[in-house]
Amino acid sequence: MRKYLDIHLKDRKIDSRELTGREHAEAGRYFIAKTLLDMGVAKVDPLGPENPLIFSAGPFSGTNFSNANRTSVGCKSPLTGGIKEANSGGTLALALGQQEVAGFTLHGQSDDWVIIYMPKEGEIRFDDATPYMGRGNIETAAMLHEAYGKKTSLAICSQVGEYQGLLAGIAISDAENRPVRIAARGGVGAVMGNKKVKAIVVDKGKMPPLHDRKKVMTTIKEYGVKLNEQEPVKNFQKYGTALVANLTNNLGALPVHNFSSGRMTEPGELLEVGGEHIAELNESRGGETTHACMPGCLIKCSNVYVNGNGDEMVSPLEYETIGLLGTNCGLSDPDDIARLNMVANDLGIDTIEVGAMIATLMDAGHAEFGDTEFMEQVFDDIRAGNERGKILAGGTFLVGEHYGIKRVPVIKKQAISAYDPRVIEVTGISMMVTAQGADHTTGNIPAFECAGKSVQEIADASYEIQVNASIADSLGMCFFGRSVNHTHLELLAKAIRDCHGIEFSAQDVLDLGHEVLRLEKEFNVLAGFTEEDDELPAFFVEEQLPPFNATARLHSAEVNEAIRNARDNKVRATA
Repeated sequence: MRKYLDIHLKDRKIDSRELTGREHAEAGRYFIAKTLLDMGVAKVDPLGPENPLIFSAGPFSGTNFSNANRTSVGCKSPLTGGIKEANSGGTLALALGQQEVAGFTLHGQSDDWVIIYMPKEGEIRFDDATPYMGRGNIETAAMLHEAYGKKTSLAICSQVGEYQGLLAGIAISDAENRPVRIAARGGVGAVMGNKKVKAIVVDKGKMPPLHDRKKVMTTIKEYGVKLNEQEPVKNFQKYGTALVANLTNNLGALPVHNFSSGRMTEPGELLEVGGEHIAELNESRGGETTHACMPGCLIKCSNVYVNGNGDEMVSPLEYETIGLLGTNCGLSDPDDIARLNMVANDLGIDTIEVGAMIATLMDAGHAEFGDTEFMEQVFDDIRAGNERGKILAGGTFLVGEHYGIKRVPVIKKQAISAYDPRVIEVTGISMMVTAQGADHTTGNIPAFECAGKSVQEIADASYEIQVNASIADSLGMCFFGRSVNHTHLELLAKAIRDCHGIEFSAQDVLDLGHEVLRLEKEFNVLAGFTEEDDELPAFFVEEQLPPFNATARLHSAEVNEAIRNARDNKVRATA
């Protein structure tokens, strides 16, 4: 039996309740959407004490179920003004599950900066955070592990979160205690900063009691076998997510120079930021080409990237960072991207948002593309929290507004991910219609062939993958297991039943996905969003994208009608 904690920061009161029945499975993104709606959060100030900050672990947390120990963090986003669920790998969900804690909500605002410590035994403590204030995440993590021990998991608010910069995420420690797995998007770190919670420290333990441990272990093994049979998984295991750069570059959809071109190199030429080259280079230097972002994951799509001397530069170096902080800013050397990536990790900020913001400034003439000194100065200002730094920490939309820049790649004030919607239209539709802001993780299938298909056909594919992503996010699972998850819903349902001894069917799993999208849409409508907020920035429609001279044909009214048709057809088909 798992419990859920409501932590009231003002009076440091903690309410604990035991989960019952389906509550064990209705976790993550679903739980966040339902809870925020039930609490009436849609109209509150996202940077006020009334905005709760929710941490939710999935039903398999604490076990060694592959790619099933992700943590969902949710609130009303101060970046978009809508709903936000940002999730991350790392060890926090594992540690919570091992303590038989399904999650917790931070309510209100502390009078003083605190460290929340959840020990294996004894009462939760609120410790003084003064020694950790103003420090980078790497130093903060080292100090916390010195104080609380190595067998702990951390969730850290960086110094950017301290002053409520909207670039701030929440850094979660990986298996080796690096604070580099970041719930990055939407300004969730700014909400943690507003609550004056510098860090959450959770003791690790052992696998929690399960309803039928033997059956669960059998299912975990079966799931792992199916996962290892998938070709996309094999590619991720070999090359990591950086391999996506090869795909998008070939498709002409890689963000280059603020989405003004879709290719960094021509086919047949070496793509230095591609997965094959990075894996080969990293291996030759003695780095780790595969790495699990959370314990037990078989996909191991992460890496530990090293320099020519074999010294660690960053972990991980992944596609979204390569695309937005790299090629979009004119960088073609993976060492440059890795170095800047590590600075961003220490600052605990979203590399998608900061990369899009810097490229927007470069495009507007503030620097040349590829100017790493300019990028370093941006990071220095953000770290200092000086006048310019606080402007830059507001994210792409606010920086564009401040400097009067028109060519700004955002939807719902959040930066577009590394898939140009003029070419990868399925992901484009997902980024347009999701209540989360321009977030590819809500429905991304970049290899889907869009050419020659109608908007309705593309919307059908987008809605289907959005449902699949919602299921994964609600069960604390990585989306990269979708090739198994999508076709083996009964296997997931069986695992839930055996873990918690509750009734839960394959249809229930599918219904979770549909319901998440409905709840999130309802939240955003209450928050004041309309279909007009789903439009792509004008330049995607007006400008041709080399090398294929594509322009966007996606418009919010037609796309939303097509999504409604797709939803109605899917719901009828499963009724």
